[in-house]
Amino acid sequence: MSLFSGTIHTLENSLNYATAKNRVIAQNLANIDTPNYKAKDVAFKKVLSDALDSPLQARQTNSKHIPFNQESTSVYQTVTNSATSYNHNGNSVDVDKEMSELAENQIYYQALTDRINGKFNSLQTALRGGS
Repeated sequence: MSLFSGTIHTLENSLNYATAKNRVIAQNLANIDTPNYKAKDVAFKKVLSDALDSPLQARQTNSKHIPFNQESTSVYQTVTNSATSYNHNGNSVDVDKEMSELAENQIYYQALTDRINGKFNSLQTALRGGS
């Protein structure tokens, strides 16, 4: 039996995603003047659709069990956008797009931390006996 019914684990994975996204945005902004640097992004939707399209693999304990397909263990992945070039030096970083995504990611991260803090406060209240 899970104490948090998976909520804390889901919030943790979401925080990891937001952290990875922030790291990639910072890397893109740091390389804005680097010749031939191609902007990176953290993709979740692609991993999700790949997981839904790919077969799920399960352990069969009996030969009569129905076989499953393989499941993807990665929650997100970093992808490089090599098809575009915004600057004359081959760089594909769009500063306006990166700053917009940074602001959106910061709001998302703050919402996640507020939610996880609420979960821990609820647990703390329960441990103290409701006072």
